[in-house]
Amino acid sequence: MTKSKKNEFRPNDYVVYPAHGVGQIVSIDKEEIAGIPLELFVISFEKDKMTLRVPTNKASEIGMRSLSSPDVIEKALSTLKGKARVKRAMWSRRAQEYEQKINSGDLISIAEVVRDLHRNDEQREQSYSERQLYEAALERLTREVAAVSGGDEVAAAKQVDEVLLSRAA
Repeated sequence: MTKSKKNEFRPNDYVVYPAHGVGQIVSIDKEEIAGIPLELFVISFEKDKMTLRVPTNKASEIGMRSLSSPDVIEKALSTLKGKARVKRAMWSRRAQEYEQKINSGDLISIAEVVRDLHRNDEQREQSYSERQLYEAALERLTREVAAVSGGDEVAAAKQVDEVLLSRAA
């Protein structure tokens, strides 16, 4: 039985690449690499000024996926409202876990990182590395919310921000 799911992604589709977040498929190219003909997704990450070439047969293996459905977005946003769960482990251990969650490409996991690292004004300062992880997670979440709702990142950032602020109330 052949897999006909191979081309579930098409040019112009927005996709989520676990290690880089939301990108857009520019084209599907055929190239010969080391004598082997390969079909590649050419994915542009405009914000990062980066282009990735991903073999089409490896896309799902590496966890590339379509944008989340609106209900996953809802779930991610309601995850933000939850109480921060901060383990008592050493920071280096927690930082590693946060990084894995961010790079998993799983929107709910990313939302958990945003929730756990979010600070409102009267809370203690964040360390530099906490801030870095928080901003990376926040950016991934915001970009996907924006892509799903039609591409307005400013509106998406505002939406995420409002959810985080409503939590503090």
